[in-house]
Parts: sequence; structure tokens; C-alpha cells
Amino acid sequence: MPQSNPTCAACPYDWSERFCRNAKGKAPANCPSVHQRELAEQSLAITLSDENREFARLASLQEAEGYGDREAGYANVRPIKPRIVEIIEFARRMGYRRLGLAFCNGLRKEAAVVQTILETNGFEAVSVSCKAGAVPKSSLGLTSAQQVDPAAERETMCNPVFQAEVLNAAETDFNILLGLCVGHDSLFIKQTRAMTTVLAVKDRVCGHNPLAPIQQYDGYYRFLKKPLP
Repeated sequence: MPQSNPTCAACPYDWSERFCRNAKGKAPANCPSVHQRELAEQSLAITLSDENREFARLASLQEAEGYGDREAGYANVRPIKPRIVEIIEFARRMGYRRLGLAFCNGLRKEAAVVQTILETNGFEAVSVSCKAGAVPKSSLGLTSAQQVDPAAERETMCNPVFQAEVLNAAETDFNILLGLCVGHDSLFIKQTRAMTTVLAVKDRVCGHNPLAPIQQYDGYYRFLKKPLP
């Protein structure tokens, strides 16, 4: 058993020296690659099951082909494909035809573009907005004061379970998430039957680039170095 739970994000060794990349590399005392071998073997068996093997194989192939100049060595590789292109390519590799698009109404313009791109590439796109179902937030026990617009007599709730069930009913082959709120995305993923990928997540402040505060950790977002109130 490991001495403690893994903290790979805080690994003290350079990426080039880590055991998970180099069999002769270094590993901290709580390295899961070293101390959870039985779990790793069980996980590999799941990955290589009839249900997952081809999906996993093609996902790894897609990863590699997202880089150019690989023949020149690892130090020379460069990214060559945006995520929307990789989603299209991966869906083609898997032989998918009907793609689900679950989107936030706040990104409805972007969703319209994504649907057009998917259809341009020969897919049937089944798209469903977060507000579909037209269920009021009062159904969740929220008061008017707890709505985005407290003055609204009736505010429609985000309905990720309904989004998932709409796509389940449409028997989509593969689903794409676009901008669902924190928690709403979790409910969707829990409820959907089809494999799901994420095109983009919502960040209202950072123009849907949630890594901006992380990248500015030593700059404008240095307040994150202290616990939030």
C-alpha cells in the first residue's frame, strides 16, 4: 500500500526523470506507478476489455497525430490541430455518425458554429441547450433572490439531466460538452450513456479560458495563494 495518496501534480522530479516516463526513473514514496501496481494491472485489464480497447487505441493514435515533425525527434514536435479538428478526426476513426452537442445557452452562438462544422463534415448533429425542458428554478427550491435575475417572475433552470436524456433518446454515438456550468457538467456526464468529450468549459470572467488564472498565479491572480474567504 502507498504511504499516502498520490500527489503527482507535486512530483519533485523533472518530467524527464520521472518513473512514469522512464522505467529507470525516480519516484516519490507515494508514486502510484510504483506502489499501486495491482491497481494498475486491473486498470489495464479494463482498458483492454472488448468495450474499451479500440476506443483507447484510437484515442492514443489521435494524441500522437496531433503533433507534427515527430520523425525529427521528441524535442522537435509541434502541435498542429485544434481540439475541434481532433474531435472530428476521432469521431471519424471510431466510425461515429450521430454526435450529440450539449451546450450552455450562454454559448449559443458558438454552438451554432460547432453544429455547422459537424454537419459540414458529414455528421448528424443533435444539439440540446441547457435551458431545454423549460423547468423553473423554483422546482429546485430556489427563491427569486437566488436566481441570476432576482426580478424575474420565472427563471428557467439549467437541465443537464434532461440534456443527457434527450441525447440518450436520440442514441447519439458520441457527445460533446460546450460550456456547461460547474456541477451541471457533472450531472450530464453521470447521466449520459454515450462516451463524452469536452470541447470547452465555461469561465465567465476569463472568456472561457479557465487556465488564465492558473497561468497568472504569480501575477494578477496571486490572491489565490491564500485561502478564499
